[in-house]
Amino acid sequence: MTISHKLVLFIGLIDIATCSNAYNDFFDEELMLKPLSSDHVYAYFQFTIIWETENRVETLQHSHLFPRGLGEIIGRHNVDELHVTLTEGLWNYQKWGYPFHDAGPGAEVIAWFNKDITNIEEEWKGLTNALAGLLCASLNFVDTSNSMSPEFTFRLTSVTDRPVNSSNLRYSSLPREIVCTENLTPFKKLLPCDSKRGLAMLLNSAHIHNTNYHSIGIHFRSICRNVACTMTSLELRQTVSLIYDTMVDANQDWSIRKFFGMGLKGACPLATLSNIYVDISDNNTNHIYELMPSPSTKIVSLRGGQQNEIAVYDIRAHSSKGIFNIATVHSALKNNAIYYPSILYANRYIIGYGQERGSLVTKLYNNHWQALDIILLENIPWYLLVYLHSITITCNEQHVRPLAQRYLPGRERKSPYYLELILRLPPHSVTKIIIDMDYLFLKWQEYPPDANHGFYMGPAIITALLPIARNYTALPFDGSTITSSFNASRDDYLIQLRTESLLISLPTPDFSMPYNVICLACTAVALAFGPLHNISTKRLILKRIEKDWKGKLFSFFTGKLFEAKKKQD
Repeated sequence: MTISHKLVLFIGLIDIATCSNAYNDFFDEELMLKPLSSDHVYAYFQFTIIWETENRVETLQHSHLFPRGLGEIIGRHNVDELHVTLTEGLWNYQKWGYPFHDAGPGAEVIAWFNKDITNIEEEWKGLTNALAGLLCASLNFVDTSNSMSPEFTFRLTSVTDRPVNSSNLRYSSLPREIVCTENLTPFKKLLPCDSKRGLAMLLNSAHIHNTNYHSIGIHFRSICRNVACTMTSLELRQTVSLIYDTMVDANQDWSIRKFFGMGLKGACPLATLSNIYVDISDNNTNHIYELMPSPSTKIVSLRGGQQNEIAVYDIRAHSSKGIFNIATVHSALKNNAIYYPSILYANRYIIGYGQERGSLVTKLYNNHWQALDIILLENIPWYLLVYLHSITITCNEQHVRPLAQRYLPGRERKSPYYLELILRLPPHSVTKIIIDMDYLFLKWQEYPPDANHGFYMGPAIITALLPIARNYTALPFDGSTITSSFNASRDDYLIQLRTESLLISLPTPDFSMPYNVICLACTAVALAFGPLHNISTKRLILKRIEKDWKGKLFSFFTGKLFEAKKKQD
């Protein structure tokens, strides 16, 4: 690159920075690396855009750092808050703790619409179809048959001056959706620097989709600009969660280059903050390791009975000399390593045999020394006939009554079964919830091409407030700066976790039978049709045979004379 090209590039970056300040929008890119006790490493990317604007509907069509494609969709459909996640894999809460943002397998969409909207179902359909085109995902299959409006599970986190009503909320999940490169590419195009500069360069599909767990998310809401909340701003957070297994190699050392295939060449020029955080707390890993190079600063906090030590790397300061890489060198195992199990986790499965009826079982595990209040949301498809009177909740062979219950029966091909329970889990207990259900026989047009593979059922969602921060992954950053709330002591910590998505085998007809029937029928018709067609279409005519006695007698005597002459010779 010549000096003139460098000068043009430098002037362009200055103009971009000046324009960014004029538009009052800010972009931050951050990466959190957290070693886990199960020989895994949790990598969490967060790209945040904060836009200090008031008139949201008009300004979203004329944006600077905010992606215009997403802004037009949000403004056109009057969305106050939006959460979209695409996930491949299952998060192991028992071994990995709790993530920054929980997401179930497949695709999930949560949207809060403006209260002035009259036809929410039409806006919901238009929103999901637009997001399907934006993210190259099958979100167009979201409709009223797999959507609901939970009353307790989800809460509006955006700033609002009106009472919140769950009638403006829509939630849907597609557990069968597969996440691939076609979703990651448009996701990166929403970033101000795309994947050309900054942390987004590490998002290489070859090193992301081979992880044990990967999830991408888009989160939009409005936040307070000051303490009094007299002014608001728009916040867009794009997140990527990855779980890497360090046991695949004999060497437990890991680095950014090993995980993502390359180091960092520099920060995004449009970012006001570009940091990498590494959790170096002693109680998060069983190994003793050393970071290379040394971090810029460290944060030490005591939060909810758990001590956290975070190493902070400023990408601009470390990448000025060339490609930047963070590596760990393990020296020995810890002899006094203590593993703390997660306070709350759950699993779900189906019991029964045959394809006529069965039971759905959900188990909730409370490992804490005191009782926990949780909210359980069951999203059951309409083709599973659920009987409310058959619900049994037991704990240590004793029946438990829910504190509150919301139930809405499903309608065939119209709406799913909605069940929401508020339960109090006793300390050190396992609570089992059993629901009887029947399998519905679908119409033959409603079966997918691989009908014998089965049908997927979305996960159940558990919401709770943890009294302590054990295995709780709290954000060491909020927006553009490290806030004091990271070090502050709190009374409780809100978590949401999801169970497994189930594969259900519905009664399926033999789709090869029509082919066999057609072949046999065509053969029988062909064999029967030919003779019948000949008999019914052709005319039978009698042919008269004339007898020539003279010729026969002449030929007879001629033959006798010839034989006699032959014998004489």
